[in-house]
Amino acid sequence: MQLMTQITEDTFEQLLSILKGSDIINLQEISFIDPYGMVGLLEAGELLKLAQGKEDYNKTILLPKTEEVLKYLERMDFFRFAGEYFRLEPLAIEISEKYYRNSYSDVLLEITPIERSDDIHFIVSRVKDRAETILSNHLGYDHQAINGFIVAISEVCQNIIEHSETKGFVGIQKYHFQNMGKNIVKIAVMDTGIGFRKSLSDRFLFKSDIQAIEKALFHGASRYTDEGRGHGLAAVRRFVKQWNGRLSIRSGTAKLSIVPEWARGKEKEISLTHFPGSQINIMLPEM
Repeated sequence: MQLMTQITEDTFEQLLSILKGSDIINLQEISFIDPYGMVGLLEAGELLKLAQGKEDYNKTILLPKTEEVLKYLERMDFFRFAGEYFRLEPLAIEISEKYYRNSYSDVLLEITPIERSDDIHFIVSRVKDRAETILSNHLGYDHQAINGFIVAISEVCQNIIEHSETKGFVGIQKYHFQNMGKNIVKIAVMDTGIGFRKSLSDRFLFKSDIQAIEKALFHGASRYTDEGRGHGLAAVRRFVKQWNGRLSIRSGTAKLSIVPEWARGKEKEISLTHFPGSQINIMLPEM
């Protein structure tokens, strides 16, 4: 059985392979998991549950041994949703009282479901409450940049409501990258809906998932013909580029990324393990 030590965008393909090949997902040796990893696990669980049916569902997660990881999962509300999709072992998790929520936190947004437009209003309101302190103090963003950040969050969440035809999840966290000596904000937004290619199929004919992602990201393509629709992701791309951030969009069997000099990763990836919907990861660095 494969053992993972991290669950992030970089190890997502490995995670999908493990989920596909085993009824027991051994996460006991996990030492680091970020919002992309948490949201990815939940979305994969939802997909597997739908495919297998509730009565036949038997995927089990062996939870990390490290209390530091468990406290972070608790802090991000992962356990609030994970029990819907997996059997968790051990069932009883003991976390020291000092690890529970406090008034100071680098979490901009715990794992939050997106099903209705009202959810986006809640998300934006919650992020606004925390963004001013975290983004200005830790990333050096001014008022204009913070407003752009809020708009970007709203746009990627709205994309789920308009295009996915299912619910999604979002999570946002600030980290300190020691190798860079800088703070980074990570934003993960995912759904297991119809994906870019099918969403745009009524208006465009694509031979591949990568073509559909490119059309949406660089040309503002939308499934709607209304004037002004479809520019959300293009606006997000411009904001991320302006602040020298990293953006990746995965859908179906392809992933398209905008990779600045400080980050790593390929700009285009094809022939990946098929995973429905869209998986968006944004990383914004300290100025």
